[in-house]
Amino acid sequence: MVNSLWSLVFLIFFSSCGVYTFRDVSIDYSKIKTARVGFIDNKARYINPQLSPKVTDALKQKINSYTKLTLTNSDDANYQISGYISRYDVSTSAISSNQSVTNRLTVAANITFINTVDNKTDNFTVSRDFDFPATQTLQQAENSGTFQNDIISQLTDEIFNHIFSNW
Repeated sequence: MVNSLWSLVFLIFFSSCGVYTFRDVSIDYSKIKTARVGFIDNKARYINPQLSPKVTDALKQKINSYTKLTLTNSDDANYQISGYISRYDVSTSAISSNQSVTNRLTVAANITFINTVDNKTDNFTVSRDFDFPATQTLQQAENSGTFQNDIISQLTDEIFNHIFSNW
């Protein structure tokens, strides 16, 4: 009973101050209303032509699903997110009997986040690895559902969490 009462008081207090938290997302919606996600360009040595649009779209969808922000193309958005794929490299990650058994694709993105309301800028890098059998070509690995699920969603999650969670 006492825990329920404290929970209710806590909920009322934080609901009234205009800061809402949902799934570890903390945004002051009384000040922050809009977000703009620029195209996450691919500037890596190897360019997967599907990666940039998929990461950009996945980030927009995540913002739509987990925040109350309105996505806009306006240059005066409260939150402005831009960046580029900086790394897309394959290396050998496991060897057996002098042969490659597993390859690792490393994908990294440099992101710039600007909060125009508080006049703050944050530059950060996110990186994810994807292991695949050495018997597959890079193109076969890229076309697998696992790649789509792992690399794109994990990169997007890391970008989103860095921006919208109070790390």
